[in-house]
Amino acid sequence: MDELLYVIPANSAKEDVLKYVEEHPEIKFVSLMGIDLAGNDTDEKIPMRVFVKDIDDFYAGTAVQTDGSSVVLSGIATLNNAKVDMPIDPTVNWFVDYNYEHYDESIGRPVGTLRIPAFLIHNGLRVDSRAVLADTLAFVKKEMLDMFHAHPSISGLESVNGEDVVDIQFTSATELEFWVKTPLDEASIEEMSASQVMQEQYWERTHGAVRTALEGCVLELDRYGLKVEMGHKEVGGLKGQIDETGKIAHVCEQIEIDWRFDNALQAADNEIIVRTVVKEIFRANGLEVNFKAKPMIGLAGNGEHTHIGMAAVTKDGKLHNIFAPDKPREDFMSAIGYGAIMGMLKNYEVINPFVSATNDSLNRLKPGFEAPVCIVTSLGHSPEVPSRNRTILAGLIRDMQNPFATRFELRAPNPYTNTYLVLAAVYSACLDGIRMAVEHTTVELLKELSKDAGEVGFYLETERAYRSENDVFEDYTDEERDRFFGAPPATVWENMQNFDNYPEKKAVITSGGALRQQIIDAFRAGALTRWKTELISRIIPENRDIVRQAREIKSDFVTDQDAYNWNKIENLRTHLAKDSIDEKSLFTLLIDALNQGDYAAASGLQVEMYDRMEELKTLYDSYQKNMI
Repeated sequence: MDELLYVIPANSAKEDVLKYVEEHPEIKFVSLMGIDLAGNDTDEKIPMRVFVKDIDDFYAGTAVQTDGSSVVLSGIATLNNAKVDMPIDPTVNWFVDYNYEHYDESIGRPVGTLRIPAFLIHNGLRVDSRAVLADTLAFVKKEMLDMFHAHPSISGLESVNGEDVVDIQFTSATELEFWVKTPLDEASIEEMSASQVMQEQYWERTHGAVRTALEGCVLELDRYGLKVEMGHKEVGGLKGQIDETGKIAHVCEQIEIDWRFDNALQAADNEIIVRTVVKEIFRANGLEVNFKAKPMIGLAGNGEHTHIGMAAVTKDGKLHNIFAPDKPREDFMSAIGYGAIMGMLKNYEVINPFVSATNDSLNRLKPGFEAPVCIVTSLGHSPEVPSRNRTILAGLIRDMQNPFATRFELRAPNPYTNTYLVLAAVYSACLDGIRMAVEHTTVELLKELSKDAGEVGFYLETERAYRSENDVFEDYTDEERDRFFGAPPATVWENMQNFDNYPEKKAVITSGGALRQQIIDAFRAGALTRWKTELISRIIPENRDIVRQAREIKSDFVTDQDAYNWNKIENLRTHLAKDSIDEKSLFTLLIDALNQGDYAAASGLQVEMYDRMEELKTLYDSYQKNMI
């Protein structure tokens, strides 16, 4: 393995790139990695000889075109105007993806594919997720530099002379949670739920194939230079069983892997290679990996907490975390830090569509599973003692001994969230708050962020509160949470409607020009198409099967409780799935509304369907358990 090349460093000269591939004949293919608006990455097999011969054309974007109507560029690349050019991006690392099932016997090495991040250009405009983030960061950097020069002294950050700031760096990181299981094995949801409640799994020792695969992932990702910090078991899962051959079988566990932060664009690219490596190594060990946000209802979902930071570089070459205050025992943050978190919270309604764009993602964000359901932050009970509140949307992370650790953790994203678009929207929203905050002291900003609902402030909305050091799930009722921090969207349609419901907030995230209306419209159209298709083709058929399986149990000993329960179950089954001449079932009404484009009605019917299905499952479980 030490002889293999894993990374071609960012900003390598063409001559160096050609030298790398010449010295490593095992790298036989090139794949341009463009990211569409759903976060999908393109992957092709271009022979290395073509890349070497036409390298100038690859840099210019004229070597490869793709059919843009086949990826999620809804309303941009259409069937009659589908050509999309793919210029490569030399400013980030290029990774080599090795196929360990395909060896070049002549040199005894696995065949590799050089994956090169690329942009997607349609009609002369960059229309991909990577470009949205890259261009947004360039805009925010320019605005931040202008702001520093206009405000040389900023509250809480007096040690940095704004006139000396020459560069802004955006530091980000994600982490990956995933479920791993033995193919075709099904585990008991009830048994796993009990294990989760009793906290039997978190940071438990891994065994067998899971341990081997996890260790393999950590070692392999380090070869890519990602500086893995740890891999461990998460809250969900069951202990595996030993089969007749002595191997661990019936695996169903939840795993997390964390790695080091990087600049925002590179951090989003890193996430792609991590998912690829994890999937391949676990598969090689006979295990399936699931990155879905909520693969099993009733159990912990998969999060991908996204960390957000900013730093300034001064003329003397020093790096300064501009969220961290000069006096960490007196202030939680600098004025810039306060502004950034307030900008994110105030404008979160138009960030949330990018964070949670699928049915699956919203299924995860339910009370009781440490997943955020409302727009609120936590700073800690006092500046002297940092704390960590796991029930809020975006929290402040601090280390009193290390100012560079000061950052925000956005807890709502999941492994399939489009990190590129989320970071673009977040940094744009942060800029809005920072512009406000540089005019105020940290004392004024702390008071503003800590205001009560109904209290008039100078930036945040009057009717809302934005900070809580309480347990948001346990210390408030559902009604109080919605009143203080806003009601969360229940469906993908509701979430996408926020682009229309909050035009002034949409103007904030589009102000840089990269996350423009065309991109938002395309993203929303793609999300709604997937929402509609998944409901009609997957969710409703799965629910229909559950209804069919909820059958009457014949028994010689039936009590009045059994009869009562079955009567309620039968009424629910009919309401959900059985049409008559005069009345359509809930499933049929939902399908009709979706097909007719009445998405508002469909959204309400989806919520009702989920409620009735949960009621049916609970009733039938009680009905079954009472049978002897």
